[in-house]
Amino acid sequence: MTTTMIKHHIPDDLLMRYAAGTLPEAFDLIIAAHISMCDECRASAESLDAIGGNLIDSCGTQAMSDDSFTRTLDLIGSDASIPPRRNSDPSLPVPLADYVGGSLASVKWRPVGMGVKQAILPTGPEATARLLFIPAGTAVPDHGHSGTELTLVLQGAFEDATARFEKGDVETADADLEHTPIADISEDCICLAVTDAPLRFKGWLPRLAQPFLKI
Repeated sequence: MTTTMIKHHIPDDLLMRYAAGTLPEAFDLIIAAHISMCDECRASAESLDAIGGNLIDSCGTQAMSDDSFTRTLDLIGSDASIPPRRNSDPSLPVPLADYVGGSLASVKWRPVGMGVKQAILPTGPEATARLLFIPAGTAVPDHGHSGTELTLVLQGAFEDATARFEKGDVETADADLEHTPIADISEDCICLAVTDAPLRFKGWLPRLAQPFLKI
């Protein structure tokens, strides 16, 4: 799935960490999803992979333990026992298929208030990935960030004080950004959002609900 009108991309430093394999699973997921939609970032990622391969080639040979081959086969066998799901939703990036059951229709949404719904995806503990459903014209409560948040638009669009983000676009937010994202009035917005630290809400009601919603 490729979108040619993408304006907002993955930062270079995160692409480098993605290529090096040093990011949490949730960040790997959102970058892989964006790359599947974006020719520009996919080309950059492939270039970084090639550079990494050349570096490995230049390192020479290293001694391995006697059971390395056996342990590798065990890992391959454990992965093979989990059959991949088929992506039955053409609007869904392929890397997301295994996480949501193959289509957006399979997502088990949980209401979080004001018509907004979320579904937390099963990723590692270092960061959290969630799908967000924001009704057309609805604003997400004003908030800041304790760490890094990446938000990938899958359907519709949203905007805040910084820019407008449409399908395939990624907004990168850090501790310097406080914003109130608003879904475009023309269509419900569905996003994949990844965070490595809790959000900082200004309103008392979102702060009260935050521990229960794991935001």
